[in-house]
Amino acid sequence: MTINQVGRDIPDQYASQYGVYAGELTNIKDYQRATKKVHPVKPRDSKLLASIHDAIIQTGLKDGMTISFHHHFREGDYIMNMVLAEIAKMGIKDLAIAPSSIANVHEPLIDYIKQGVVTHVTSSGLRDKVGAAISEGILADPVIIRSHGGRARAIERGDIHIDVAFLGAPSADEYGNANGVKGKTTCGSLGYAMVDAQYADQVVIITDSLMPYPNTPISIPQTLVDYVVEVDAIGDPEGIAKGATRFTKNPKELLIAEYAAKMITESTYFKDGFSFQTGTGGAALAVTRFLKQAMIDQNIKASFVLGGITNAMAELLEDGLVEKVIDVQDFDHPSAISLGKNSEHYEIDAAMYASPLSKGSVINQLDIAILSALEIDTQFNVNVITGSDGVLRGASGGHSDTSTACKMSMVIAPIVRGRIPTIVDQVTTVVTPGSSIDVVVTELGIAINPLRTDLIAAFKDSKTPQLTIEALKEKAYAITGEPAPIKYGDRLVALIEYRDGTLIDVVKNV
Repeated sequence: MTINQVGRDIPDQYASQYGVYAGELTNIKDYQRATKKVHPVKPRDSKLLASIHDAIIQTGLKDGMTISFHHHFREGDYIMNMVLAEIAKMGIKDLAIAPSSIANVHEPLIDYIKQGVVTHVTSSGLRDKVGAAISEGILADPVIIRSHGGRARAIERGDIHIDVAFLGAPSADEYGNANGVKGKTTCGSLGYAMVDAQYADQVVIITDSLMPYPNTPISIPQTLVDYVVEVDAIGDPEGIAKGATRFTKNPKELLIAEYAAKMITESTYFKDGFSFQTGTGGAALAVTRFLKQAMIDQNIKASFVLGGITNAMAELLEDGLVEKVIDVQDFDHPSAISLGKNSEHYEIDAAMYASPLSKGSVINQLDIAILSALEIDTQFNVNVITGSDGVLRGASGGHSDTSTACKMSMVIAPIVRGRIPTIVDQVTTVVTPGSSIDVVVTELGIAINPLRTDLIAAFKDSKTPQLTIEALKEKAYAITGEPAPIKYGDRLVALIEYRDGTLIDVVKNV
């Protein structure tokens, strides 16, 4: 075993293959960008195919290859299930899949793993029954969990080589020009799909709205696309926003949001031209509402907002409180519509958003990030991937990316969920190192990371209750009792990559 910088044991087999986490910027070095095979399209060649079956044949997909999907349709996605069903029917086996994330709707993946159709998985997140099945050990090799920036980095560097990318597009023409703002299943930004399209050897665009040529605006250009398939439906638009844009009336969440907003407005960063990113949960959306009122009251405008975009952020643009919205993913229909109609609402790919190996990702320009957590420990390490029972049930997302890059990272969470403590001695799984987290905000008050002596000095006169992280943990344990240790098996079911490609933690079967 090799112990990494956050004190986690990494088996030597994987430590030698990936390296172990040794600090936020230790492994950010020059590299050779990945290459791809290109099959030139000649005049009068047609890219339009009759079915997904035909696309699989034309790409020459065979046993042992790697295919990818994007998750912009979230719980409304039909693409991954449709493609894997056809692949299974055709008898292709031993595939690696590299979707940007896996949702509850992808439950059929469990059977494809059991059948040997899929034998390797890398993703940002695993939800519900898929996560539980993988935690039980249905894969022979551990799944690799990467952040959004880490996935883009892995594709750019060639750690993930995609043979065929199957990319759903709300609209496309028969030559492959695709976007997410037109059609009957609009999802807005195609930021995660854009990286796949750039680096995959072959790209299949699957759409349910075939448009006349040229289809504009162009998110994925024809120069990156090999084949186009029209189907009846690529997804359920209602599923895109499912669970993401919940406006809370919960007093505890509103108090957390109020404390977080006060921390922002009392900070040195809250001034004309500041920038921020918030999440999509109830408390995070409430932070945006509180901030909006403070911006109006103090006549302050933000230069940009970033990340997964909701209507709350699009409204800031409409109201003239934000100059630009920079968008890698949309979480509801109004934000997708805003991207299509507003010239100051910009679509970017995941590499520009958060890759640590790009020549400057947007998160490097970010002042404040509001982040969530399943657990935070007394060293400020954060877990967003496993439940307190050790089961894979979350997503790395952009957590470790934004927290290390922004000037002030804030994790918002209640001290207890149900009878389970959120503030603990040691998190079940480390996804984001404590050195990246500046402030923890709970309904009982805030805890500032001792490493941020500047913030401690800046907030010494704040009326917001301030506690140590140890005191918050004790208050949580006073309610729940000290959690019992999890009983793990001997098999590794997941490798948790830090954004630079080194291993920050591993997960064993439960």
